[in-house]
Amino acid sequence: EQTANKTSLRHIGQPNEIASAVAFLASNAASYINGADFSIDGGRFGV
Repeated sequence: EQTANKTSLRHIGQPNEIASAVAFLASNAASYINGADFSIDGGRFGV
């Protein structure tokens, strides 16, 4: 709970949430994305 409270979304990320982001980045829908950093952290380090 302490870790969850440190994120903007107030919950711990689930494996399917990480997998969805990875699947998107590996798909043709992300074919024009390059040289980008994605923080899949629930907003923890943006706070």
